[in-house]
Amino acid sequence: MRLTLDALQVMDAIERNGSFAAAAADLHRVPSALTYTVQKLEQDLDVVLFDRSGHRARLTPAGRELMQEGRQLLRAAGELECRVKRVATGWETELRIALDIMIPAVQLFALVKDFYEQESGTRIRLMHEVLAGTWDALVSGRAELALGVSGEVPPGGGYAIRMLGYKDFVFAVAPGHPLAAMSEPLKHEQILVHRAVAIGDSSRNLRPRSVGLLTGQDVLTVPDLESKVAAQAAGLGCGYLPAHAAAALIKTGRLVVKEVEEIKPSGNLYYAWRSREKGKALHWFLQRLESQEVRAALLRY
Repeated sequence: MRLTLDALQVMDAIERNGSFAAAAADLHRVPSALTYTVQKLEQDLDVVLFDRSGHRARLTPAGRELMQEGRQLLRAAGELECRVKRVATGWETELRIALDIMIPAVQLFALVKDFYEQESGTRIRLMHEVLAGTWDALVSGRAELALGVSGEVPPGGGYAIRMLGYKDFVFAVAPGHPLAAMSEPLKHEQILVHRAVAIGDSSRNLRPRSVGLLTGQDVLTVPDLESKVAAQAAGLGCGYLPAHAAAALIKTGRLVVKEVEEIKPSGNLYYAWRSREKGKALHWFLQRLESQEVRAALLRY
């Protein structure tokens, strides 16, 4: 193999230090070893990499191109080395956390900031899921920790689950929607003839779920909570909304809360993980989630 990481490290040191002698001191090697490495690489590639005519060693255009791409290889190799070392010490290379769409990702930022202070090197990946999709992310291995799961625990076992907290829901419509003027509580048959707005379940493998929809009801399916709130405020349909998400529009009169005869969706949310997982990053988050204050902060929005 003509190009090696060692050769790239030598080139990088020479370019940064300005001379072969200074680079040799930086790398704790003799100058002749660096000269041989560069000459061998130039011979193998049949290009001149350094202009040695002046006082300072300068990269040629070909050398600059090689160094630009080469530094990316050096960074990648360094990161790979660090990840291997982290795995050996029990820290995961990456911790993937699936959040139910009812929990804005921003609510987790304070906890993530505290985690970064551990300087473990573990990368954090946050993803939003809907309904069964949050469980699905855990079951399929797309996530190691799921926050805001609800509904039945998937079959097969091997999951640990704890209470996260409670989210209150309200049935809301735009003030110009036909249901807004009807007397309360709204009956099943009154709601059924009007279109509902629902967020599409993001599950890929588990059976998709729906919440608050009536059999036979027309449905407008939207991709996220923001779209659902906006669609209902625009009069495109009715449905249940997390109280926190609807609060501002209710206050300004753009949404009207209606009492219904039907039992509203359960607001209980849980967090879950695969019980066999032993990584230190997951353990750190689980320890923090034992705090009622931390759990409440996630649902405060």
